[in-house]
Amino acid sequence: MIPFMGGFLERQRQWLKSAVDAVTFGAIQLLGVLVRAMSWRCARRVASLFGDFAHRVAGLRQELVYTNIGITFPEKSSAEIRTIATKVYRKVAITLFDVLRFPLIRNRNDVVSLIDLNPELYLRGTDNGRFGAVVVSGHYGNWELMALAFGLMVKPMTIIVKPLSNVPIDRSMNKLRTMRGNSVVYDHQAIREGLRLLADGGVLALLADQSDPTGSYFGEFLGRRATVFHGAAFFALKAKVPLFVGMCRSGSDGRYKVDIHEIETSDLTFCKADIAILASRYTRVIEEYIRCWPEEWFWLHNRWKNGGMG
Repeated sequence: MIPFMGGFLERQRQWLKSAVDAVTFGAIQLLGVLVRAMSWRCARRVASLFGDFAHRVAGLRQELVYTNIGITFPEKSSAEIRTIATKVYRKVAITLFDVLRFPLIRNRNDVVSLIDLNPELYLRGTDNGRFGAVVVSGHYGNWELMALAFGLMVKPMTIIVKPLSNVPIDRSMNKLRTMRGNSVVYDHQAIREGLRLLADGGVLALLADQSDPTGSYFGEFLGRRATVFHGAAFFALKAKVPLFVGMCRSGSDGRYKVDIHEIETSDLTFCKADIAILASRYTRVIEEYIRCWPEEWFWLHNRWKNGGMG
């Protein structure tokens, strides 16, 4: 009787998850249709309202956001923290709306109207793009739009992604990511595929700013102990290719602005100690941007949950 009930409850749980996933997927698909029917400016205004609702009404991870901003910036008042948080929620919603509008981006002119990306900053470091490179970023600004723009204007890249638990949304998201030349590879397949890609002169992109539940490498992130991603450093030093940090932030003209920084690797070799050094170098760049423009970062993620502190 007990095994039977256990199997029944598990089937019920799976059915409920499938139903919730289907409803969520349908809601996002409908939102996408509505967003693409709006003008760009109208979509931005509606997205800001969505962000305010998530922040002030739903209170989505509000305590986590306030706490982490407060610890990172102890000199800021409660009012300043709330102001940053308001901008964070709005920018997250705007990023979502911008991603749902990807099908409207068809050519280079469409990209230029949305984002300022100077290809020369990358090309100068890669012999005019004729050999492979690793590009690191974070959940900062509109990282998804930056990747799409890079693939369309500079060189198609392969993005390392984590599979989402909602399979239909995962497939839809990857379709949006790859619709203008880029490709994706799941993290559990990344080592073999990534090294092969770099050996063939490709560009490998990954994000390196979130908590790694399986990570065994620790350091400091914004002043607190946290897991540190060594993957990008591993790929760059193993394949002997340059490594860049690309950071996307909101510009004064309403477009996004992309800054590309080449990280020094000429003094490093492929060994455990140098991988850690390189990882600390690109982590410091990401930290600098968060400290300068904190409203651009995805504070809704608990970055320090696996750090053993905070």
